[in-house]
Amino acid sequence: MTGIVFWEDSEHVATDTIQLEYAYMKYNQIVARRGEYDWTPVEHVLEAAARRKHQAILRFYDTYPNQPTTIPDYIKRLPDYQETNGLSEGKPTGFPDWSHPELQRFLLEFYTRFAEKYDRDPRLAFLETGFGLWAEYHIYDGPMKLGKTFPDKALQARFLEYMARIWRTTPWLISVDAAEAERTPFASQRDLLALPFGNFDDSFLAEEHPRVNARNWDFFGRDRYQRAPAGGEFSYYTKHDQQEALSAEGPHGASFEHDSRAFHITFMIGNDQPRYQTMERIRQAGQATGYRFKILAFTASPTASRVTLTNTGVAPLYYDAFVTVNGVRASASLKGLQPGERRTFDVASGGAAPRLSIECDRLVPGQQIEFEADLK
Repeated sequence: MTGIVFWEDSEHVATDTIQLEYAYMKYNQIVARRGEYDWTPVEHVLEAAARRKHQAILRFYDTYPNQPTTIPDYIKRLPDYQETNGLSEGKPTGFPDWSHPELQRFLLEFYTRFAEKYDRDPRLAFLETGFGLWAEYHIYDGPMKLGKTFPDKALQARFLEYMARIWRTTPWLISVDAAEAERTPFASQRDLLALPFGNFDDSFLAEEHPRVNARNWDFFGRDRYQRAPAGGEFSYYTKHDQQEALSAEGPHGASFEHDSRAFHITFMIGNDQPRYQTMERIRQAGQATGYRFKILAFTASPTASRVTLTNTGVAPLYYDAFVTVNGVRASASLKGLQPGERRTFDVASGGAAPRLSIECDRLVPGQQIEFEADLK
């Protein structure tokens, strides 16, 4: 549930260098007629990732340059539903009609059904969501009109509050671009910042990151990682950004390891990195994200054990996991153990040769949570 991420259709995806795969999804892949849901496309992605002993990160989008919208056909056929066609990145692009009540109703119904089916599915690690181009909470190039081509602030707030109610287990993230006051409700409705979403940043390590993106991270709270994951994708602003993303000094003077710790990154999409780096370097970079557990002390009597553990990583684990001895779990979870924090766990099992492991029900078959130990 951490590390560098490849797209699910990457030629390099069948490797233990990574643990996470990413896929864009379309709403009209799942729904063609009102109330009828076919999750087969999602199942294909999740099953393929699980066969490779990986988990998936999914993002449904409504708008993508040079493509029609992904709004279900039954909505598009309604006589008073009127989409906007315009140019985005110089390409003809469809934009939804967010003024239509059926699209607004469908949005909430869709995520209700999605959560009902997948909120506790071990194959799904994280969910990204949003509106506009690539679901990144902006239309920086194209016809941007609140309430028409982009949801108005009231619908956005309703959606965010609804997501917080229905996704109880799987962490969900929105783009740091949602910090923009003119198009999103956060500045005027500060209570929304208390919702349990994480943030993703799809231009990580870009040249302007310290003066632009970092301000958006600041807006949402640089301590948000303590309760929700931080992720993103290496910048595609220039070819240089991709080529040097994992170099010693990064593309613009800061290494990935430095910024991973500074922003407490759990995952980072780096699909193009096999073009520029070895798999070992990609693995090394991935291990500089997320949690990292180290056993500091382990003592056992015939009937009990005591284990002291710390998190030497840059972020906590966002799912329950348990220190386990001889198959017996501690009662307290490792979920939320912060970087640098240590805890001691008592386990009702011991013996002369106790077996220590960390167990988590959110893993797919073949995965395990490893740990370091420095015991003398």
